[in-house]
Amino acid sequence: MVGKIDHIGIAVKDMAAAKNFYEQVLGLKVTSEEVVEEQKVKVAFIPTGDSEVELLESTTEDGPIARYIEKNGEGIQHIAFRVENLEEKLAELKAAGVRLIDEKPRRGAGGAKIAFLHPKSTFGTLVELCERD
Repeated sequence: MVGKIDHIGIAVKDMAAAKNFYEQVLGLKVTSEEVVEEQKVKVAFIPTGDSEVELLESTTEDGPIARYIEKNGEGIQHIAFRVENLEEKLAELKAAGVRLIDEKPRRGAGGAKIAFLHPKSTFGTLVELCERD
Protein backbone atom coordinates (compact mmCIF):
# COMPACT_ATOMS: atom_id res chain seq x y z
CA MET A 1 0.00 0.00 0.00
CA VAL A 2 1.16 3.52 -0.76
CA GLY A 3 1.07 5.74 2.30
CA LYS A 4 1.38 9.44 2.93
CA ILE A 5 3.33 11.94 0.92
CA ASP A 6 6.90 11.56 2.16
CA HIS A 7 8.25 14.65 0.45
CA ILE A 8 8.01 16.94 -2.56
CA GLY A 9 11.25 17.46 -4.47
CA ILE A 10 11.98 20.96 -5.77
CA ALA A 11 14.78 21.49 -8.27
CA VAL A 12 16.79 24.67 -7.59
CA LYS A 13 19.78 26.35 -9.21
CA ASP A 14 21.03 28.01 -6.03
CA MET A 15 20.65 26.02 -2.80
CA ALA A 16 21.69 28.92 -0.56
CA ALA A 17 19.07 31.25 -2.07
CA ALA A 18 16.37 28.57 -1.88
CA LYS A 19 17.18 27.75 1.75
CA ASN A 20 17.13 31.45 2.58
CA PHE A 21 13.64 31.79 1.09
CA TYR A 22 12.20 28.82 2.98
CA GLU A 23 13.85 29.80 6.26
CA GLN A 24 13.74 33.61 6.22
CA VAL A 25 10.57 34.24 4.23
CA LEU A 26 8.40 31.23 5.12
CA GLY A 27 9.85 30.64 8.60
CA LEU A 28 10.62 26.95 8.02
CA LYS A 29 13.86 25.25 9.08
CA VAL A 30 16.29 23.10 7.11
CA THR A 31 16.95 20.08 9.34
CA SER A 32 19.35 18.05 7.24
CA GLU A 33 21.59 18.38 4.21
CA GLU A 34 23.71 15.91 2.30
CA VAL A 35 25.21 15.10 -1.06
CA VAL A 36 24.02 11.95 -2.81
CA GLU A 37 26.98 11.25 -5.08
CA GLU A 38 25.34 8.53 -7.18
CA GLN A 39 22.54 10.95 -8.11
CA LYS A 40 24.87 13.96 -8.53
CA VAL A 41 22.75 16.05 -6.21
CA LYS A 42 22.93 18.10 -3.03
CA VAL A 43 19.72 17.91 -0.96
CA ALA A 44 18.27 19.85 1.93
CA PHE A 45 15.18 18.66 3.82
CA ILE A 46 12.63 21.02 5.32
CA PRO A 47 9.92 19.41 7.49
CA THR A 48 6.42 20.78 7.10
CA GLY A 49 3.56 18.98 8.83
CA ASP A 50 3.73 15.24 8.21
CA SER A 51 5.86 15.65 5.08
CA GLU A 52 8.98 17.43 3.92
CA VAL A 53 10.15 19.68 1.13
CA GLU A 54 13.35 18.39 -0.46
CA LEU A 55 15.45 21.03 -2.18
CA LEU A 56 17.61 19.53 -4.95
CA GLU A 57 20.67 21.23 -6.45
CA SER A 58 22.81 19.51 -9.07
CA THR A 59 26.45 18.95 -8.18
CA THR A 60 27.44 18.64 -11.86
CA GLU A 61 26.44 20.29 -15.13
CA ASP A 62 25.25 16.95 -16.54
CA GLY A 63 23.37 15.63 -13.51
CA PRO A 64 19.67 14.74 -13.62
CA ILE A 65 18.64 17.88 -11.74
CA ALA A 66 20.73 20.12 -14.03
CA ARG A 67 19.09 18.48 -17.06
CA TYR A 68 15.65 18.86 -15.49
CA ILE A 69 16.20 22.58 -14.83
CA GLU A 70 17.58 23.11 -18.34
CA LYS A 71 14.45 21.55 -19.85
CA ASN A 72 11.74 22.68 -17.39
CA GLY A 73 13.18 25.44 -15.22
CA GLU A 74 13.23 25.41 -11.44
CA GLY A 75 10.27 23.99 -9.55
CA ILE A 76 8.60 20.79 -8.43
CA GLN A 77 10.60 17.90 -9.87
CA HIS A 78 8.90 14.95 -8.16
CA ILE A 79 6.47 13.83 -5.50
CA ALA A 80 7.46 10.98 -3.18
CA PHE A 81 5.08 8.58 -1.49
CA ARG A 82 5.99 6.41 1.50
CA VAL A 83 5.70 2.63 1.09
CA GLU A 84 6.26 -0.22 3.53
CA ASN A 85 7.93 -2.77 1.24
CA LEU A 86 9.43 -1.11 -1.81
CA GLU A 87 10.58 -4.27 -3.57
CA GLU A 88 7.14 -5.83 -3.25
CA LYS A 89 5.43 -2.63 -4.44
CA LEU A 90 7.71 -2.41 -7.50
CA ALA A 91 6.88 -6.01 -8.42
CA GLU A 92 3.14 -5.28 -8.08
CA LEU A 93 3.40 -2.16 -10.21
CA LYS A 94 5.45 -3.88 -12.90
CA ALA A 95 2.91 -6.73 -13.03
CA ALA A 96 0.16 -4.12 -13.42
CA GLY A 97 1.96 -2.65 -16.45
CA VAL A 98 3.32 0.48 -14.79
CA ARG A 99 6.49 1.75 -16.49
CA LEU A 100 9.32 1.86 -13.94
CA ILE A 101 12.50 3.92 -14.08
CA ASP A 102 13.96 1.78 -11.29
CA GLU A 103 13.07 -1.91 -11.19
CA LYS A 104 15.14 -2.29 -8.03
CA PRO A 105 15.46 0.11 -5.11
CA ARG A 106 18.49 2.37 -4.85
CA ARG A 107 19.85 4.46 -2.00
CA GLY A 108 18.42 7.92 -1.62
CA ALA A 109 18.99 10.79 0.79
CA GLY A 110 18.90 9.90 4.46
CA GLY A 111 19.62 6.26 3.66
CA ALA A 112 16.09 5.66 2.35
CA LYS A 113 15.38 3.03 -0.28
CA ILE A 114 13.89 4.77 -3.30
CA ALA A 115 12.64 4.00 -6.80
CA PHE A 116 11.08 6.17 -9.49
CA LEU A 117 8.05 5.55 -11.67
CA HIS A 118 8.12 6.89 -15.21
CA PRO A 119 5.99 10.00 -15.82
CA LYS A 120 4.40 8.31 -18.86
CA SER A 121 2.66 5.95 -16.42
CA THR A 122 1.82 8.61 -13.82
CA PHE A 123 0.04 11.25 -15.90
CA GLY A 124 3.12 13.39 -16.43
CA THR A 125 4.46 13.52 -12.87
CA LEU A 126 7.73 11.92 -11.78
CA VAL A 127 6.73 9.76 -8.80
CA GLU A 128 9.22 8.45 -6.26
CA LEU A 129 8.42 5.61 -3.88
CA CYS A 130 10.32 5.81 -0.62
CA GLU A 131 10.88 3.21 2.11
CA ARG A 132 12.42 4.42 5.35
CA ASP A 133 13.63 2.28 8.24
